[in-house]
Amino acid sequence: MRKVALETVSAARALADSAGGEVHAILAGAPGIGELAAELGAVGADRVLVAEHEQWSRYDAESMSATVVARVREGQYRAVLFAASAQGRDLAPRVAAALGAPIGADIVSAELDGETIRVRHPVYTGKLMATLSIRGSPVVLSVRPNAFTAAPVARPGTVEPLAPAADPSASRAVVTEMVEGARGALDLADAPVVISGGRGLKGPDNFALLEELAAAFGGDAAVGATRAVTDEGWRPHSDQIGQTGRLVSPDLYLAIGISGAIQHVAGMRTSRTIVAINKDKDAPIFKIADYGIVGDALEIVPVLTGEIRKVRGTG
Repeated sequence: MRKVALETVSAARALADSAGGEVHAILAGAPGIGELAAELGAVGADRVLVAEHEQWSRYDAESMSATVVARVREGQYRAVLFAASAQGRDLAPRVAAALGAPIGADIVSAELDGETIRVRHPVYTGKLMATLSIRGSPVVLSVRPNAFTAAPVARPGTVEPLAPAADPSASRAVVTEMVEGARGALDLADAPVVISGGRGLKGPDNFALLEELAAAFGGDAAVGATRAVTDEGWRPHSDQIGQTGRLVSPDLYLAIGISGAIQHVAGMRTSRTIVAINKDKDAPIFKIADYGIVGDALEIVPVLTGEIRKVRGTG
């Protein structure tokens, strides 16, 4: 179960508690996906509706959106929340369009105010936070990863079957193949610590220093990169963080050898704490960093790795 899915249920729980309502979670996938239902109940789902189909081993936008739409209409829900993941960003607007519902995308907070749901979300590549007052029922929202905390709730949830509202085998667009590049044990969007490298590392071999630093965090860190680095072939494109890459909001973001181009900053500006290492004291990255180290990253990173190992006991 992706961490952002649990965070989305917790966001829904907070809204439901303020209105005295319930949270119903739809868990859709291939047969056996229902085994994960307890994880959703543990963070606040009163009812987990399990929709299984053999064709759903891969994401199917047409039949899955039809299933969600049918359930929302039947249940007359006040709000429908999705994770702002790759699939959630595809599914949420489909559902909103089918329902004729207003949508708030990539939100970082939400609260009920009478007949209005007030949400905040980043705009202008994260330079500003916009507050939206959304009226209507239902309201469709997508939740930015790491914006909410997946909090355990002492609430026994029930599990019920949910039949697909449309035959997945009849979908007009079918995924025939997926090719996935190498990835670490921890996805960038789920990692509490993200260590990202830029051209200041001078070559692909020096990313081994970042991998060692990530290992020092004991499994809590993932390694990312700038677009310039992925375009050079130093790292796979799946590692790219920025406006045209991955959006991350970790507890700690280490920008190593990164100048701070606005396209990259757009993908990580909402990180809770930003540490920058760059030998150029005038690099734009220092304008948004909480902590900055001016110096050669190739000399500083090994020292930092050693100190982290001492603190975390991973030496």
